[in-house]
Amino acid sequence: MLSLNLRPGEYMTVGGNVVVQLDRINGDRCKLLIDAPREVTILRGEVLERTGGQRPDCVFDAPRWHRCEIPWNRSKAQALDAMRKLLAQMDGRDGDVQALRRQLEHMFPSEAEQTPEISNG
Repeated sequence: MLSLNLRPGEYMTVGGNVVVQLDRINGDRCKLLIDAPREVTILRGEVLERTGGQRPDCVFDAPRWHRCEIPWNRSKAQALDAMRKLLAQMDGRDGDVQALRRQLEHMFPSEAEQTPEISNG
């Protein structure tokens, strides 16, 4: 299977008479524009499978969630440190405080586990 990376506005041709253009990317979705002759059938995969068609062997199952990198800088590191200090000052027996602390550690493991790279960007 051919794999191409396109930027918005870029396009590719298939067989000389089909043009596929990347219109825009929004989060984990992209909008494709397809220009093809009327006799060329274009079906969304879920419609093909729902109507009894076979999933092509070359199609892989992409993960439902993609990893979104957060651009890291000094101000975000300082804000994270301030949140950790505030949580440390709160009553640790409160279930909401403990849940918040767990979620914060899940998103941003403490330096003992992993140190986020700090860039000046």
